[in-house]
Amino acid sequence: MDLLEQLLNAFGVSGFEGNIRKIIINEIKKYVDDIHVDKSGNLIARRKGKYPRIMLAAHMDEIGLIVKGVSDKGRISFSSIGGIDPLALIGQRVSIGTRKQGLVYGVITLNDMSNAFSLNDKPKFNELFIDTGLSKDELAKLGIKTGDYIHFKRKTINLGSKKIISGKALDDRIGCYVLIELAKRLKKAKNETYFVFTVQEEIGLYGAKTSAYSINPDLAIAIDVTNTDDFSDSSTIKLGGGPCVTIKDAEMVSNRSIDNCFIQLAKKYKIPLQLDVSDFGTTDALSISISREGVPSTALNVPVRNLHTNIGMASREDIENSIKLLELLLKNPPKIELQ
Repeated sequence: MDLLEQLLNAFGVSGFEGNIRKIIINEIKKYVDDIHVDKSGNLIARRKGKYPRIMLAAHMDEIGLIVKGVSDKGRISFSSIGGIDPLALIGQRVSIGTRKQGLVYGVITLNDMSNAFSLNDKPKFNELFIDTGLSKDELAKLGIKTGDYIHFKRKTINLGSKKIISGKALDDRIGCYVLIELAKRLKKAKNETYFVFTVQEEIGLYGAKTSAYSINPDLAIAIDVTNTDDFSDSSTIKLGGGPCVTIKDAEMVSNRSIDNCFIQLAKKYKIPLQLDVSDFGTTDALSISISREGVPSTALNVPVRNLHTNIGMASREDIENSIKLLELLLKNPPKIELQ
């Protein structure tokens, strides 16, 4: 299993990122000058250098579920952590982490499906439940209680060719992988560079807020993922078409100096690059950009199909090209000019 698969398969829902933090520390510690974990749980790894101070951020957390309660019939109700469509959950295998028993396995279903009836309408979130085949008393003996985290049981696989991977948590373990590999490849950091692995992005960009305040960077780049629209009539973001530099998303307009640097580097070194103008979603770049008196920021995103599901798809070539572009930019960071 390679590092990317290890990161994707590991469990780390928002608020429970410790497993991911351990993997990253073990991989990156030889390639940075110092590492610390702040009070929020962000992992901050620094390479010493001169001005400007650069912050690169990728979030460790993934979307997930948490136990709300257990009915008299033994049905486990749950709440979502991050944005998940109910349709993406039906039929998914899960495991529930308990202190007494360890992991207890179950499947997500709803009443009509459980009884083999046809689904005539799109189910609502509160109609779904986890069926473990156990009674309420049996579940109580195993220690299942309100607040237990629910793990998605999905292993990363290749689709069609080894270039295409599919699985859970591509958002944003891909970004974590990119930063680790970038740290390994940088022989010498010209500038003071912070590799920041943030927490709780999926529920409010919280880790980026606190880490950016303490680092106070001169410029910042969030490394994340974005949705494709390959099969639409007006497709602009394609799987395998290269990483995407954010021009605008639902919440921010990116810094043009950093964006232009990416565009020029991609053209010079013949690296495929897509430009992303979106009306949906945002990234840690937003929180970083409004830290203190403001930080020039953008996001470099890897295209993902089936985003925010357990069957996401991404291109290893897009991931590799993201690393190449970032390495080139760090060798000669852009001068920031106000527009």
